[in-house]
Amino acid sequence: MRGGRLGPRTGAVCALALVTGSLLSGCSGSSAGAAAQATNLPARACSGGVSTGDLAVSIVFDGVSRPVVVHVPNGYTDRTPEPLVLNLHGSGSTAAAQEAFSGMDSASDSDGFIVAYPQGGITSGSGYDWNVPGEPLLGGAAAPANAPNDVAFLADVIQRLEAGMCIDPNRVFSTGFSGGARMTSQLGCDLPGTIAAIAPVSGLRLPAPCAGTRSVPVISFHGTADPIDPYSGNGQAYWTYSVPVAAQRWAAHDGCAAMPDQTTPAPKVTLTKYAGCQDAAAVELYTITGEGHEWPGGPTLPTADTSVLGAQSNAIDADSTIWQFFEAHPLPVS
Repeated sequence: MRGGRLGPRTGAVCALALVTGSLLSGCSGSSAGAAAQATNLPARACSGGVSTGDLAVSIVFDGVSRPVVVHVPNGYTDRTPEPLVLNLHGSGSTAAAQEAFSGMDSASDSDGFIVAYPQGGITSGSGYDWNVPGEPLLGGAAAPANAPNDVAFLADVIQRLEAGMCIDPNRVFSTGFSGGARMTSQLGCDLPGTIAAIAPVSGLRLPAPCAGTRSVPVISFHGTADPIDPYSGNGQAYWTYSVPVAAQRWAAHDGCAAMPDQTTPAPKVTLTKYAGCQDAAAVELYTITGEGHEWPGGPTLPTADTSVLGAQSNAIDADSTIWQFFEAHPLPVS
């Protein structure tokens, strides 16, 4: 399988940076990932000009050049439209670090979808944070007054990639970890006509207000022993209610049946599934007993990391499970 709440902001950011392994050099304040070379995409989509492997794409937004690591799967020809998955890093991390941490390139190659790893715009130690609208950062501080509009940035990322690659606009999805999961939750509300389905990992929320009128399919994963974003809620300022309540709120938003079904698809894994949703949507929560603040089935982390973030679990492979859900929930064709 592929793979405690610290108090002061700097300590928490360092703790989350640990999950990226050697890609981040502690919390020295250096801008890891900022030196990536820009790669220009072709001037038109489906031109046959994009090769397989990793592309370092630079997107200028509000006058600032921001990196996006794009993994192009084996077998991609740049002639037939393929799905696109945004994969958003956690607080204090980077695009390149999230690529390694989630291990999603393997699923991309085996299942034939493009993965884009954008980078947040708020400098945070050796990494970056996302500007989740109306929400404080890890540690409780407000986003800087000049912080970029990251919903608009991510919408722009999708548009730029669609303009230069062969992407199916009905199969654009978003996943993310921790702060990136909260940002992904926001995209489900703010870009429901663009994002077909979302998959927050260790960070499911229902933004309030949630302006989107379409029922957006949601799959999420969370460990019961998460010390950063506790499963039962009562955490930091952005984390007040429990994960089951977040799933319940999404189910209500999507017009699902009030009572979910619960099954045990694997040992130490409970699936809470809301059915009967409007627009053929679904809301699914995978609860992993005993797991901490990690990506289920992700790469093995050293003890120094798990001693802070909690135990890892290979009880379920988040990457393959996410893709199966995404594959079943394209954007409805009007």
